[in-house]
Amino acid sequence: MNESIVKQLNRKNEQFINMVIERAKRDFPEDIAIIGLTGSFATGDYHEKSDLDLIIINNTDNGWNISAGFILEDVGYDIYCTPWDSRIEAQARLESPMVSSLTNMKILYSAKPEDLERLKAYQQQALNELSKPVGAASLERALPFINNAKQFYADAMLADELGAVRYAAGKLSFEVMNAINCLNNSCFQHGYKRYLEELRPLTFVPEEFEKTYMDIVNAQSADAIRSAALVLLKGAVTLYTQMDTELVEHPIPTYDNLKGTYEELWSNVRNKVINSTRIKDKSYAFLTAVSGQEFLDEMQLYKGTPRFDVMQHFAADDLDTFRDRFMEIMERYLEEYKKVGREAVRYDSFEELYEAYMG
Repeated sequence: MNESIVKQLNRKNEQFINMVIERAKRDFPEDIAIIGLTGSFATGDYHEKSDLDLIIINNTDNGWNISAGFILEDVGYDIYCTPWDSRIEAQARLESPMVSSLTNMKILYSAKPEDLERLKAYQQQALNELSKPVGAASLERALPFINNAKQFYADAMLADELGAVRYAAGKLSFEVMNAINCLNNSCFQHGYKRYLEELRPLTFVPEEFEKTYMDIVNAQSADAIRSAALVLLKGAVTLYTQMDTELVEHPIPTYDNLKGTYEELWSNVRNKVINSTRIKDKSYAFLTAVSGQEFLDEMQLYKGTPRFDVMQHFAADDLDTFRDRFMEIMERYLEEYKKVGREAVRYDSFEELYEAYMG
């Protein structure tokens, strides 16, 4: 881009910025807190048709009235507001993909000194989070993006039209990219054009990520898109699981944290298994198995017990064997009790229960 065009762009941007600030001072002195510059003109990665990305932080709902969308000399502009309590706070916690629009924001206007101090505090919070080593918090931030990617994969599987499948896979790709950033305690510094370039040097990236992502981009059929999307999603899940195993300290079973869990499993699942299999009600038995698996998975996650696989033993045509295998799982869970020195709480009579419960 030649120097003349750069000067023209800078002159137009200066006029544009002054116009927005003048409007904020005149019509929204109490409503608009901060006006900042982000995007390509802040990073220097702009072209002749780049729009001006302003972040306008509003204190009140009335501030939304400064928003406007229009086309000026073949360039589209979108003036919009950003409340403190949504995007700014999320970016400060690294929960938003475009954290750099907060940390690298060029301040153009602040209504009051306290507004500027508040913004600086959020910027410092984000920088502090970015400087921390990768760990449990990184994985915690990544998980919502991975779960969103799973939902978009379901959308791709349910969609019939090619465009809908491709769109769902594209949204899945975005979510996986955001998850990768979280897993690396990083954020995108530029727009879409640089996404792959920014992800390449990161330490924690799914195996063959870029190839698989480009398989989605290049796919011509719905089945090919779905297939590539599944590989991309599995890669992200595998990476997350590996990092979770290596970096996160998980709970272990203890005398205190296992208290009441065996009895709860007995209360909510055991007798339903016995009853459903006795009357040969396949649906009842199946839903009970699912409930039992959910409980045991929660115990693994929150108490640190081993994983017990109930569902592998379910067979609608052999409910008796399923019942027997579940009873074995009950015994194995009871062994976890014994390992921490706990016994199942049992009473042979109501009188015995009353005396113990009432103290």
